[in-house]
Amino acid sequence: MARPERRTVRDVRRGNRGMLLRTLYFDGPASRHELTGLTGLSAATISTMTGDLLADNIIVEAGQVDSDGGRPRVLLRVNPAYGYVIGVDVAETHVRVELFDLEMTEKARVDYSLRPSHHDIELVTRRILAGIDVVLADGGVPADRVLGVGIGVPGIVERGPDTLIHAKTFGWDGVPLGALMRAGTSLPVFIDNGAKTMGQAELWFGAGRGAAQAVIVLIGSGVGATVVADGVVMRGASNSAGEWGHTKIALEGRHCRCGGRGCLEAYIGAEGILDRAGVPTRTSGWQEALGRVLETRSPVVEETVAYLGMGLANLINLLNPERILIGGWAGLMIGRDLLPGIRAAARANSLTQPYNATSIVLGELGPDAVALGAATLVLEEFLDSSAPLRLHAAS
Repeated sequence: MARPERRTVRDVRRGNRGMLLRTLYFDGPASRHELTGLTGLSAATISTMTGDLLADNIIVEAGQVDSDGGRPRVLLRVNPAYGYVIGVDVAETHVRVELFDLEMTEKARVDYSLRPSHHDIELVTRRILAGIDVVLADGGVPADRVLGVGIGVPGIVERGPDTLIHAKTFGWDGVPLGALMRAGTSLPVFIDNGAKTMGQAELWFGAGRGAAQAVIVLIGSGVGATVVADGVVMRGASNSAGEWGHTKIALEGRHCRCGGRGCLEAYIGAEGILDRAGVPTRTSGWQEALGRVLETRSPVVEETVAYLGMGLANLINLLNPERILIGGWAGLMIGRDLLPGIRAAARANSLTQPYNATSIVLGELGPDAVALGAATLVLEEFLDSSAPLRLHAAS
């Protein structure tokens, strides 16, 4: 039997500090008195930690509230201007780079177009690095005020010093994005699958707030998911949990970009829908083209609703979530007008009890949620405060 790791006094202090910062960030502003109740820490510990955090300008005073018969209590909050975070969305047709303060208010952004058939890793890396320079210049933020860069990418992110990316649809087989970023910037870099970054954004700031059992699905050119169990994102043995788009729904079905056949992505991903509708997909303008297809209410659209409902039913029957969120640019386009039909298709293919326990809703953060979620990878490390920031894959 493995022996439990010994926690030092320093570990405890870091853990307490992280808990305090998270509480202030998500539940603040709050007084010191309120923080004792919210965290379970002693008044003396709260007083010492808040004093240190105020001295470091990590938290600031945010007004006062009256107390029962005593002096007004000072409210505290995380200082939104203490530092900045950068989020990057590497997608089929673009690289998007955004700069945020610690309230996740966007300060600057830049988009670079990609041809759907051209995802050379050196080109993508150059776009990311150039985008970092652009948003810092446009936002008037010096690099030493940036806590780090989060990047959402397609495919499977393999942890390790080089942060290898396996994305067959991009032609990436173990490309060392971590090493390439480290060679181009001194900023700490955090990398994760784009569906997971979008899922974290919705959990923290969007329609997933408060859900302990949830699935957040991303439907863009490809398809993925974030599975949340007891409030924790499931990652699996090799950090590849959530590849929902490559679950099979048809024996010897349509060819998928992953090389397999019958994958859900081949039926409900934007490229799969356009291909079934006879629309060329080797050029840009996918969003406009998908919009035109959806307006037709053709048999392809009806089939897409049925396949999507079937895919959601599989999640409902397998995972019994309390909430399913549909996001991604294509998912939001499909869901805006067709959500009642999607729910009906899911109900028709689900067991009654788990379906009745599930709500199916659209994500609240829009098509930019991947970049926002990527930035939260940095924010999470800052709030945790249990280890120095360094370049590594999200874990």
